[in-house]
Amino acid sequence: MVTMSQTIDIDAGLIEKYIMELAKFGEHSGTGVWRTVYSPEWVAATQQYARWCEDAGLTVHHDTVGNVWGRLKGREPGPSIVSGSHIDTQRPGGRYDGTLGALAGLIAIRALKTQFGIPRRTLEAVALCEEEGSRFPSAGWWGSRGITGRIAPGDSDKLVSLDGTETMTDAMRAVGLDPDDVAAARRNDIDSFVELHIEQGPILEQVDLPVAIVSGITGIRHYDVELIGQQNHAGGFPMDMRRDPMAGFAEIANSLVDTAHRWGRPAVTTVGRVEVEPNSVAVVPKRVRFTVDARHPVQESYERLMASHERLMREVAARRNLEISWKVMIDQPACPSDPGLYAVAQEAARDQGVPFMTMASGAGHDSQQMAAIAKVVMIFVRSKDGRSHTPEEFSSIKDIVAGIRVLAATLHKLAY
Repeated sequence: MVTMSQTIDIDAGLIEKYIMELAKFGEHSGTGVWRTVYSPEWVAATQQYARWCEDAGLTVHHDTVGNVWGRLKGREPGPSIVSGSHIDTQRPGGRYDGTLGALAGLIAIRALKTQFGIPRRTLEAVALCEEEGSRFPSAGWWGSRGITGRIAPGDSDKLVSLDGTETMTDAMRAVGLDPDDVAAARRNDIDSFVELHIEQGPILEQVDLPVAIVSGITGIRHYDVELIGQQNHAGGFPMDMRRDPMAGFAEIANSLVDTAHRWGRPAVTTVGRVEVEPNSVAVVPKRVRFTVDARHPVQESYERLMASHERLMREVAARRNLEISWKVMIDQPACPSDPGLYAVAQEAARDQGVPFMTMASGAGHDSQQMAAIAKVVMIFVRSKDGRSHTPEEFSSIKDIVAGIRVLAATLHKLAY
């Protein structure tokens, strides 16, 4: 067992080198990265990751959806202990979201091999091919869905790119992957998945701590809502006779956001996109279409929040004589961390002398998918100003070293 006298040595220079070199594949707008799944930039980044795995003495494998695996075989048979994250980005994103976790898994295993030799149980680092949905909007968690067997036959034909010009099938074939063979990516031999990630929020910075151990990942539901009223003249039609979907939308948007605000942390609700028809100055609109993103990391509370939001939308529409309908685009249940792994990660942080807090994740992550086949826990690293999904995202090397030391100590407890 790792103790305080056995500090795990993490090479800060190597971390910075890997981050900056990988950021060149899709570099954009100064500090940004534009690297969507199956793009030429993505291909080059995966090839570089594979080379670094080989440099670390790991056996490299590319699976049938494009995930890259680096394997350090253990002395004993049994399921693997895995660490990694996704390597694709937003359009553009930054250098750290996802990428840091893929690199952290590799660096942690490399450090453990150097310092402690061959593990008892097999360790694997993974660069997951896709998580963001930034090229194919409905493809989120494509890499981890492949691993967990959650890609159905024909799914790649149904996924259309953001610009409507290609399918996931086209993109996979362009990089030499067979969309009919995605089932071969499924794994049933993973015991634990430990994902390091930047926080993507301001809480660690607010409390001045470098690291958090994640108690669970939020449940997420996305609604695509349509309100239909009656288009009329903005001056000639009396207020009391109107069926105004914009007035209904304004009340709904304000009330949903206010509900989450009144509930307090960690409940959140966001109205992110609005389309108005006909969208003219002197016209009462005919139709308003909008999205709602609502989240809570405790499943019971998640269900109550969604029920509250749906009641409110129906009530406003009925009172204002509007037609309302919605589609649920994403319905991802809350995912608590495995209690045993959660305790091990906290013990690892204490052993390494790394100050930390515990918190829930307000963002979705690949760990939610991996929980279908393995025990999961996450480790967060402080994000400057809480920024993410932007070229401005940044985490200091000092904080990253602290996070990877906690990750490596966790993997040591599990595998050595």
